[in-house]
Amino acid sequence: MADTDLDVVIRGIGKTQHKALMAEAKKRQARLSGLAAKAKTKEGKARLKQTASDMMLLATAAARRLQLTAENAADSYARAMRAALEEIKAAEAKMAEAAKSKATARKAAKKKG
Repeated sequence: MADTDLDVVIRGIGKTQHKALMAEAKKRQARLSGLAAKAKTKEGKARLKQTASDMMLLATAAARRLQLTAENAADSYARAMRAALEEIKAAEAKMAEAAKSKATARKAAKKKG
């Protein structure tokens, strides 16, 4: 896992959380649907069915937001790492150029002296 980029790990965590949230939502929906089936009154059945439907809708929206947040965080991390690598490469190139010009100056000084 040391070689794995953190953006992949962040996406994996987001998917895991999404799956866990949806599994729990399905359990609760099944429980509410079971209660609706056992309800004695028509209004009670309708209320429990509507509650199960609303709960599943809200859980789906929350899971979607959770996964999008994880994806955005992973994308942001990946962009930041690419920018940091570019900065490091630019600094190394600048140092190499400075060393090269310094060496050239030394050679010129030796020829004169």
